[in-house]
Amino acid sequence: MSSHATRLARLSSVSSPNSTDAPAPGLPVGTPAPDFTLRDQFGQEVTLSSFRGQKAVVLVFFPWAFSNVCTGELTGIRERLDEFLTFDTEVLALSTDATYSLRVFADRDGLNFPLLSDFWPHGAVASAYGVFDAELGVARRSSFVVDREGIVRWSVHHELPDSRDLGEHLAHLHHLA
Repeated sequence: MSSHATRLARLSSVSSPNSTDAPAPGLPVGTPAPDFTLRDQFGQEVTLSSFRGQKAVVLVFFPWAFSNVCTGELTGIRERLDEFLTFDTEVLALSTDATYSLRVFADRDGLNFPLLSDFWPHGAVASAYGVFDAELGVARRSSFVVDREGIVRWSVHHELPDSRDLGEHLAHLHHLA
């Protein structure tokens, strides 16, 4: 079995963390969110700090465009985007996929919110947020709610292949409102 196949096989056997696992990924609540500028699926630059003082931001890190779980999650966000916008929130989805792949992914599934490419330097933003899986070369499935002042107010991290609960995300946005 190739090393890539071995890594992918590992994903299918992930259950729950045990006492020998590394500490939970991500930034602690109350930490300033690292600023970044990335290109979206249209090649436009998006800078996190441009929302400061105006909107809360939900950062949704996802490992692979076109995978079943990521497609389901992002189409779920698309279907509930008006609920996120109710809280005057920007939703930014980030992956290590190339901008061109994200454009096709967004077009195919009608994803009408920014999909940001953390492709080069590969995974730099995911690394800054503590959610880059160097072995797989992708961002771990993680979410962060960043308040209007640029502070992380909530985060959640899922073991692959588990998907996230969008209702939980919206509940935490409700507490910021």
